[in-house]
Amino acid sequence: MAKKDPTDLTVEEKLKTLFQLQAALSAIDEKRALRGELPLEVQDLEDEIAGLTTRVEKIQNEIAEFQRAITQKKGEIVEAETSVARYKSQLDEVKNNREYDTLSKEIEFQTLEIELCNKKIREANARIQDKKNELQANEEVIAERQSDLDMKKSELEEIMTETRAEEDKLKEKVKDLESKIETRLLTSFKRIRKNARNGLGIVYVQRDACGGCFNKIPPQRQLDIKMHKKIIVCEYCGRIMIDPELAGVKIDKTTGEEKKTTRKRAIRKSASSKKTTDASDME
Repeated sequence: MAKKDPTDLTVEEKLKTLFQLQAALSAIDEKRALRGELPLEVQDLEDEIAGLTTRVEKIQNEIAEFQRAITQKKGEIVEAETSVARYKSQLDEVKNNREYDTLSKEIEFQTLEIELCNKKIREANARIQDKKNELQANEEVIAERQSDLDMKKSELEEIMTETRAEEDKLKEKVKDLESKIETRLLTSFKRIRKNARNGLGIVYVQRDACGGCFNKIPPQRQLDIKMHKKIIVCEYCGRIMIDPELAGVKIDKTTGEEKKTTRKRAIRKSASSKKTTDASDME
């Protein structure tokens, strides 16, 4: 059987299809709602771990730089000690006071250089220890966050596994229903649904009011909705409106508040009859 062109559908058929689409989309929303804040929590943990990992790499690079600086200073100390030893050996061969003073000053200078390098090495070792402590603290936080992430992912995967098959079926149904709706109407419906807080793009009339925003609908407008001659939207919230019968919702006048009112009246009547009967018996 050839597929019916969406533009050839009657208004009644369009509304029915739209309401079925809304039901399928709402069911998907419910499935996703079961996940709650888990996807966001997983994303936040992943972002936090990524940030901490970057920080750990930075600390490791800083430690490596300090270690390279220490190696360099140790090399400078070796050179200075070699120079001191050479200058001291030359002291035995000096021929005048000027040469002696020059060598003495060189020895003093190289000795100060050695002391300065040792000071720099001590400072670098202290910074390395601080960085190692910071590194350990960050690695412990990463381990904690990774444990939380694994738990959240496991929980999320469990929920998704339970709902995936049903959600996939609903998605297929949505795809099929969307193919039956003309593009312009479908685009309008999606826009309305996106702007609606509860995700409802089409609602049925409930107790003479819009099923989305619950504002009262005038009788004439309700009649127009029941006629299915054109697509009507709520003048307050902009949602497409459909009458309950077309939506497959049966309205029983004996239920709800009307039923409660009838029951109360019946009870009063029964009590009144009983009083009359009792009065007759007394006579």
